[in-house]
Amino acid sequence: MAQVKEFSVEEKLTALVTLQKIESKLDETHILKGELPMEVADLEDEITGLHARQTRIEEEINGVTEFIQQRREAIKESEALEKKYEKQSANVKNNREFEAINKEIEMQQLEVKLAEKHIKDATEEIAEKAVLLEKAKKNIATKEAILATKKSELEKIISATEKEEKHFLKLAEAARADVDPRLLVSYEKIRKNYRNGLAVVPVERDACGGCFYYIPHKNKARSNNTKK
Repeated sequence: MAQVKEFSVEEKLTALVTLQKIESKLDETHILKGELPMEVADLEDEITGLHARQTRIEEEINGVTEFIQQRREAIKESEALEKKYEKQSANVKNNREFEAINKEIEMQQLEVKLAEKHIKDATEEIAEKAVLLEKAKKNIATKEAILATKKSELEKIISATEKEEKHFLKLAEAARADVDPRLLVSYEKIRKNYRNGLAVVPVERDACGGCFYYIPHKNKARSNNTKK
């Protein structure tokens, strides 16, 4: 049966202080990055959405363009039928046939006018969508330029801190092995709850070095190294 390692009070406190110092150094490298990682991710998501919008507008323009082509084909068909009926009208034998052919001619003329109206409306719609498309493209170009700048800034920071960060990560991993498991749980919980990441701090002038609250003299001994 494996034996559980026993820690003296001094070892427990020393291990916690050591781990806190190492992870505070890691926190400093993260502070250097600031909001850049989040800003880069948000911009990438926004640009993806803008590209989707651009694609949607282009598809709509293609759909309207196809509709216009269909209406132009319909005009050609109606004009061809109109000529055909006009030729037939020269060989009619009675008024009834003449009136029937005239109605067909009028019908094709109406079809032409309707198709022309559809083409006019569709052309105006394409012009409106072209404006939206141009705005979308400019917006994408602007956002991509900002993204490139922020990525460059972030890459420079990462490049400058990468070696140091790896070094402290390795030290932190080793330091964690020396911390009492029960204290480690409390330590991690406190670090998550405080933005400054300080779970272990010194007592300075009867006050906590992390939150600066006054600590009564009788509690100094047990609060000397651990922030609660």
